[in-house]
Amino acid sequence: MPGAGNTRARYRRILRFAAWHLTVTWWFELFLPRIGLASLASRSRSKRMRQFAERFHRLAVELGGLMIKVGQFMSSRLDVLPPEITSELEGLQDEVPPVPFAAIRVLAEAELGVPLEHAFATVDEDPVAAASLGQAHRATLAPLAAADTGLHAVVIKVQRPGIDEIVDVDLAALRKVGGWLSRVRLVSDRVDMPALVEEFAHTSLEEIDYLHEAASAERFAEDFAGDERVAVPAVVWERTTRRVLTLEDVTAIKITDADALRAAGIDPAEVAPVFAAVMFDQLFTRGFFHADPHPGNIFVTPLAEPDGRPWKLTFIDFGMMGEISTSTRSGLRKLLIAAASRDGKGLVDAMRDVGVLLPSAETQELERAMVQLFARFGGMGFAELRDVDPREFRDFAVQFGEVVRSLPFQLPENFLLVIRAMSLTSGVCSALDPEFNVWDSIEPYAAQLLRDEGGNAVKDFAREAVDIAAVALRLPKRVDAVVTRIEDGSVAVRSPELERRVTRLERTARRLVSAMLFGALLIAGAVVLAEDAVLGAVLMIGSIVPLLHALFAGGRGR
Repeated sequence: MPGAGNTRARYRRILRFAAWHLTVTWWFELFLPRIGLASLASRSRSKRMRQFAERFHRLAVELGGLMIKVGQFMSSRLDVLPPEITSELEGLQDEVPPVPFAAIRVLAEAELGVPLEHAFATVDEDPVAAASLGQAHRATLAPLAAADTGLHAVVIKVQRPGIDEIVDVDLAALRKVGGWLSRVRLVSDRVDMPALVEEFAHTSLEEIDYLHEAASAERFAEDFAGDERVAVPAVVWERTTRRVLTLEDVTAIKITDADALRAAGIDPAEVAPVFAAVMFDQLFTRGFFHADPHPGNIFVTPLAEPDGRPWKLTFIDFGMMGEISTSTRSGLRKLLIAAASRDGKGLVDAMRDVGVLLPSAETQELERAMVQLFARFGGMGFAELRDVDPREFRDFAVQFGEVVRSLPFQLPENFLLVIRAMSLTSGVCSALDPEFNVWDSIEPYAAQLLRDEGGNAVKDFAREAVDIAAVALRLPKRVDAVVTRIEDGSVAVRSPELERRVTRLERTARRLVSAMLFGALLIAGAVVLAEDAVLGAVLMIGSIVPLLHALFAGGRGR
């Protein structure tokens, strides 16, 4: 376990690194432009960004803990950080040495409350995987536990000793740095840094809670129960705590191991669209998705006695999961509908609704950019977009990028995880099949969402039409009541001209009612027709009667 001195040294080292690079950034980005040397700062910007990313990479690998997670987190923040940083950090992995098994044994036995020999028949001391937050070892269950669970081979995932203290120190340092940045107007106008740090803290604390991961694994399994495409390891709850997670050993062919797939008689190009479809099912249908689907977390498992497809996709590591809330789904729907209708202002309004744009954003230039985007590429399907000259996309990206960089916006947590999942999905599919285009898989979901939204709009309109029809049916009685009161003297009528106007009003009202009733019956019939052809046809035919009345009833008595 790290001592108090080590944790203080770690905290100070992180702050020294941040303070130095913040000072350099202040000097070049704020001070030099004020004294007329903005061109000097601009010329060195790209080099400075690369140097920062390289130094942070080395710091993260040396310190481990959350620093590696910070690097991975930053690599996906394309909305906040320049490409010189994200490209350097995108390959950052858990490059840490394994913990000696003796230390793993001490922690696991303290958590489980029994010696490992009593909990498991065998435990492999060589780790299957070693990461910055924990490491995994293969094992076999003791006979009694095996009989109870129906499992034999398992994988034990154990936290690195002292990781709780390391996480606390790292989060304290990150909150301090976030506080510094929130006082810099150049940053605070664009990004809510404290919220960004808390977003990362929430994700990290969930990831080191193995009870949360076990619950996520079971929820994921329930979502795909009966789906022949997906398999999920069973949780051995009797051997699981907050720091120890025991799962069924489902190790199979790594999804991107093309040679092993072909040796098993599986065409990698056939795996790609299935994997993409499963991921988009999670993102657009279920709303609960695996946010870290990198190749190490997905196996292709050949089936001994297949009923259909001779293999399944097996997901592991459910520490980083995403959930799309109802409100976020609604915002995404607004975004998609605005894009489909080429409504630049509507798209920007939807971005603000889902929290992509901060309240201080001035959006006129962004709206103009969206209008230009739709003018150039609007109406094109994904297949057509693939045929557009890449230079045209590049030119627009340069123009659009300048507008985006001037705006105070960030991606909410759900968007971050969605983009991470989509990016990893695209990368895995491209590795399986160089000709694969992820839009071929996402297009059906986008089209279905539009159809669903269109259906909801028609149903809402039909309900409104029925309400109008109900009012229309009551309206003649109300007009009759008014006329009756006028005729019986309840309402004093002093002018013959008023009587003539009331008579014309009555005829006009009746024609208007007939017109509304015609529209209501016609729309209601069209909506019902798909489910009940007879009733739909009756309603549509019946709409002819009020139509004829509306057209011809006003010709008499003028």
